Amino acid sequence: MPPTLASLVHHSALKLTVRAGGERLDTPVRWVHASELTDPVPYMEGGELLLITALKLDAEDADAMRRYVKRLVGAGVAGLGFAVGVHYEETPKALVDAAEGEGLPLLEVPRRTPFLAISKAVSAAIAADQYRAVTAGFAAQRELTKQALSDGPEGLLTALASQVDGWAALYDASGAVVATAPEWAGRRAARITGDVERLRERAAPASSVVGGGTGDGEGGDGGDGSGEDRVELHSLGTGRRARAALAVGTAAALGTAERYAVHSAIALLTLTTERSRSLYAAEQRIGAAVLRMLLAGQPDHARGVAGDLYGGLLDAPYRMILAEAASASAGRARARAGGADADTDGGGATVSAEAAAVLAEAGGDLVGGLGEVVESAAARSGEAVLVVPDGERLVVLAADRGAVVAACAQYAEAVGAAQGGGEQAGDEDELVVGISAPAGPIAAGAAYKQAEQALSVARRRGRVLVEHEDLAAGSVVPLLADDAVRAFADGLLRPLYEHDATGRGDLVASLRAWLSRHGQWDAAAADLGVHRHTLRYRMRRVEEILGRSLDDPDVRMELWLALKTTASAE
Repeated sequence: MPPTLASLVHHSALKLTVRAGGERLDTPVRWVHASELTDPVPYMEGGELLLITALKLDAEDADAMRRYVKRLVGAGVAGLGFAVGVHYEETPKALVDAAEGEGLPLLEVPRRTPFLAISKAVSAAIAADQYRAVTAGFAAQRELTKQALSDGPEGLLTALASQVDGWAALYDASGAVVATAPEWAGRRAARITGDVERLRERAAPASSVVGGGTGDGEGGDGGDGSGEDRVELHSLGTGRRARAALAVGTAAALGTAERYAVHSAIALLTLTTERSRSLYAAEQRIGAAVLRMLLAGQPDHARGVAGDLYGGLLDAPYRMILAEAASASAGRARARAGGADADTDGGGATVSAEAAAVLAEAGGDLVGGLGEVVESAAARSGEAVLVVPDGERLVVLAADRGAVVAACAQYAEAVGAAQGGGEQAGDEDELVVGISAPAGPIAAGAAYKQAEQALSVARRRGRVLVEHEDLAAGSVVPLLADDAVRAFADGLLRPLYEHDATGRGDLVASLRAWLSRHGQWDAAAADLGVHRHTLRYRMRRVEEILGRSLDDPDVRMELWLALKTTASAE
């Protein structure tokens, strides 16, 4: 601890005598300053021991001394040292009375003790205190490192709580409590998750101090040992977004040694919660190679390259997940369609005020945000996951029915809510995700194709996420909601609509009835309320106008889909 007035009084070489304020000798001394100014306050910072000889002071004037001492107390001076045998043979009573009245410690300095000796004593004590703090900090660092290596983050938190004489908690990227020490701190840690979430919204590295207290008027420690503690929050990670957060609760502000311990814990936890950039990049390269081998139909080679990196992911049923920005997905579709504009289902996505936090947290990079979400879910659940950025696309291989797939769905739902209403957002703020059906290693290529198909449907339907399994459960008609398909349908049926517009027969309705009855003349004629010969004549006219034979199944299919497409657009 820093030097105090009491330690100076007990210093055998200084021979200081207490003349007033003996009950406040435990006051810490930040520095020693000698000044003969009648008003030294403008040059004081607080916490100093002020040394004077009263060269310019009338130390026997009671009123002057009261004003002088009052000013010193207001400036936060720790104590006053008065040298006797220089201008006064003893400490003036007026100064003693003024110091007693204000509660200011007054030390008498004998003539044989130079002010420099007092300054050296305080400086040496401060240096010794700093050395002890640094030594304790290094010892704490060694202990924290030992615990981190042997027992992981849980052991590190236990050691940190002991070092600061308080409690500690670790939160993951989602703001959920991962571990606490001691056990009773779990309740306290859960109460400040809101503060942790606000910290995560700030650019890393970030820290904040929040008050303790139960806030429910019950007083005491609420049974969790926290009381009115002071809690420091620190973000963990080196990237744009925090990977985790550390909370440290203590009864008072941290000292120097405790601060060293907290900083060491931050460094160690950052190493344990966030892999180095080079290691992460290497793992991504391995993941990309494993994915290429799977798609090339070489599952055995993929397992050999992956080793134990992805656990049993490649041997169990998994899902292939593809994600990309809607703008990139639309551009890819336009390239495939020869420049035709894709249907955007009513224009750009919109952002509701309630769900805008999802877009804000991802910083506009919703694809990158999805990658972080699935990796965090995998870390929490202990699942293996393969995440491979592929240009503007993200490819994820995740266990079927696992936490990663569930987290992906939840993220897509949140993004969909954020894009559902409010301010207009650009394409760069949109996201589309396609998920394959469960597959095994030998079917990776098929799973990738399924995910691509689901991705295309998601884009066309204006949805954030589509699973391939859901495609067969609906109708094929919504898949035809494309400008190119509508143009084809309109062009194919236009001659029939133009014929009907002249009032020379209802060929479109007759064609629809005949196709819906699978070419059964009597049933279709009954639906139309006409004779079957009339219907036969109309179908011959359809063939003549279109120049196509209704005996061709491909022609019947195209006409039926054209009719369905135009009907859905009406």
